[in-house]
Amino acid sequence: MSGLPVIPAHWRRPLAACVLLQTVILVTYWHSAWTMAATWARSETYAHGFVVPLISLWLVWRQRANLAPLVPRPGSLAWLLMVGAALLWLAGDLVAVNAATQLALVSLIVLAVPAVLGWQVTRALAFPLGFLFFAVPIGDFMLPRLMEWTADFTVMAVRASGIPVYREGLQFVIPSGRWSVVEACSGIRYLIASVTVGSLFAYISYHSMRKRLVFVGIAIVVPLVANWVRAYLIVMLGHLSDNAIATGVDHLIYGWAFFGLVIGVMFLIGARWTDPAPQTPQVPAHVVAPRVARVASSSLWSGWVLALVAVLVPHGVQAMMSLGTQSAPVHLVSPQPSAPWRATAQAPSTWVPAFQNASASLDMGLTDGGNEPVGLHISYYRQQDYERKLVSSANALVRSDDEAWARVTRGAGSARLQGQPLQVETAVLRQLVPGMSGEGARLLAWRFYWVHGAFTSSDYAGKLQGALGRITGWGDDGANIVIYTTLPDGQDSEQLAAVRLQSYLDSQGNALVAALRQTRGRD
Repeated sequence: MSGLPVIPAHWRRPLAACVLLQTVILVTYWHSAWTMAATWARSETYAHGFVVPLISLWLVWRQRANLAPLVPRPGSLAWLLMVGAALLWLAGDLVAVNAATQLALVSLIVLAVPAVLGWQVTRALAFPLGFLFFAVPIGDFMLPRLMEWTADFTVMAVRASGIPVYREGLQFVIPSGRWSVVEACSGIRYLIASVTVGSLFAYISYHSMRKRLVFVGIAIVVPLVANWVRAYLIVMLGHLSDNAIATGVDHLIYGWAFFGLVIGVMFLIGARWTDPAPQTPQVPAHVVAPRVARVASSSLWSGWVLALVAVLVPHGVQAMMSLGTQSAPVHLVSPQPSAPWRATAQAPSTWVPAFQNASASLDMGLTDGGNEPVGLHISYYRQQDYERKLVSSANALVRSDDEAWARVTRGAGSARLQGQPLQVETAVLRQLVPGMSGEGARLLAWRFYWVHGAFTSSDYAGKLQGALGRITGWGDDGANIVIYTTLPDGQDSEQLAAVRLQSYLDSQGNALVAALRQTRGRD
């Protein structure tokens, strides 16, 4: 048994209290921990989350000689920070945002260290504790921007190679075929993997903060540029081989091989400036002993209890979430058009927005006095949770991997509804058909939310209004609303289509609002 580590006497009780508190946190917030682990298992982008806690424990173990002389004491007011993290979890749970609840969970686990062991110990473990945040599966918000950058670079490089390119949004066509930048092309996997491993490498290899920051900066830039070059090379391989290679699963294999090569070279170069390992000071036992003042049990357990109260705060408030929430099935009422508008037998297009897990949905076709078509789509949500929610990154007008439709442009526009200004998300959609990119039906779509009795196109405002609705007893009912119309030929086609959509809101806005209120059934 001589090979087993001996825990110093002054560490045993505080360490046990810290482990117990973190166990209570994991049990209390088991749902957030479970959904985080489920994301690791489901997504290749975040699969590294399984090893992050193990790496953090290993980093703490490496510090054991430096920790032994320290005297654990409950950190002053650390429990207040835990209250803040707990309230962040409550806010995230109110609006069903996994990133917020999981970030709050990891924050609580980290803050349990200063709450029980003190700030001196926390400073010594700053990186191992901070590394735990790499376990939080967050980063999908960067996907649209990364996909745009990949498309911009690829098109620019292909044109610089002398090949003509016709581009619309994330779709582009070259003489040998059509290409599309999808989520797998964004480089988010490369970026997160590089930053995670790069941060660990910098911490272990360097002792200068400047060196560490420089290497982490390089670990951010290199995968971005490498992904752009990878995308360009794949297009060129497909073009030069008449699409015999790099057009199927093999292009993913080429991509990972290229990324592995680039990252490997990055680490080889970084290793040239590795700092020598510092000598761990050996403090004699007769020097440590006088410095160790046993932590009073009352101080230790009072800090533990305050931290525990902070952990349990949101669960005492969580009952407010159910105020006003209806459990009855949704009977979605169709807006009744008034003259000169009339309903048609079917919607003007086969396109349907990709809104996930709605409680009920409606697709309706209409025509105005000039017999011009307009489509209305409503996705209605009730009893929202992490799988069924109104405002979600999974809800989109068109998914990037849709084989029938593509989003050409995206923006924001100003409209009016019931005499009030209304900001809408605008998009031009194109039907994908064989041949050149310019063919296929085109639509102009406006999207906005109805939540807490108000209209908005902002995801943030929608989340905030949804939380207020649940807290104030209004309920969690909400709807995703899309109106759309075909784009006519001509230079001013978008303006003409926008006028048609605004005409619908002017003439039929009251009927739309009445149908939503009737569906909710409380006004």
